[in-house]
Amino acid sequence: MEIRNLGQSGLRVSAIGLGCNNFGGRINEDATRAVIHQALDLGITLFDTADTYGERGGSETVMGKILGDARKRIVLATKFGMPMDDAGVKVGGSRRYIMQAVEDSLRRLRTDWFDLYQIHQPDPRTPIEETLRALDDLVRQGKVRYIGCSNFPAWQVVEAQWTAKANNLNAFVSCQDEYSLLVRHVVEPQLKSAMLKYGMGLLPFFPLASGLLTGKYRRNAALPAGTRLAGTPRLADRYLTERNWPIAEKLGDFAEQRGHTLLELAFSWLLAQAPVASVIAGATRPEQLEQNVKAGSWKLSAEDLAEIDRITAG
Repeated sequence: MEIRNLGQSGLRVSAIGLGCNNFGGRINEDATRAVIHQALDLGITLFDTADTYGERGGSETVMGKILGDARKRIVLATKFGMPMDDAGVKVGGSRRYIMQAVEDSLRRLRTDWFDLYQIHQPDPRTPIEETLRALDDLVRQGKVRYIGCSNFPAWQVVEAQWTAKANNLNAFVSCQDEYSLLVRHVVEPQLKSAMLKYGMGLLPFFPLASGLLTGKYRRNAALPAGTRLAGTPRLADRYLTERNWPIAEKLGDFAEQRGHTLLELAFSWLLAQAPVASVIAGATRPEQLEQNVKAGSWKLSAEDLAEIDRITAG
């Protein structure tokens, strides 16, 4: 397993990470245990979860039960900021809420610290300086090693980095955003430029466009039973579009002509993009992890990357 630095920080993560959004919700504890143990066996070190995953707290709770001493071997990342109640109280990036949210997550995950603590979305009600000062205190207390952001547009990333520098505070070392062969506009070009400027690492989520880039779906054919897109109409409507189908088919042909699968292309392309540090992918079965780890080994040439750009331009 390749190990990379997260941006210009000293935090080192596996090139393939484990997204833990299925735990405590979509799959039960036994299935979660099988996936976690397989990830450890394969050398995956980055485990990324959030307080809202798995029916609000479910993912963190089941991971806390399963990890045990293995927690010391991994880079444990979680997030805060999405609603954790229906009253609009447990949400956001205020100092008051951050101090409560971190203790709740530490308790659920049965740990004393997080390697990476990320704000899950911008909070328009709270000044970014207040959020950063609270996170800086957590770093100084030893409860958090590094901090990151997720779903921030480029201008808010720049504002946060400038605020941290101006006030001598710990700054975000990473962004976590959707990025794939089919969804490039979220990151390119503005957010990517900001991350490179400030030495931040990117942790892309939905690298397979919710499964469309696995190669298991066919246009004008029934969706395979039990798959994410078959069970989630909202995602199917989002990804199975007239734009995406022909691009996915051309990418599949591109990979097949070179002796690879579409899934291998999806992972290897992301790992060839600066400033990607680790590709986060969820799994419900251990064998999916084996495929993910294998998928990242294709080294794309400059000619390959140029052709992929032409295909994905649509």
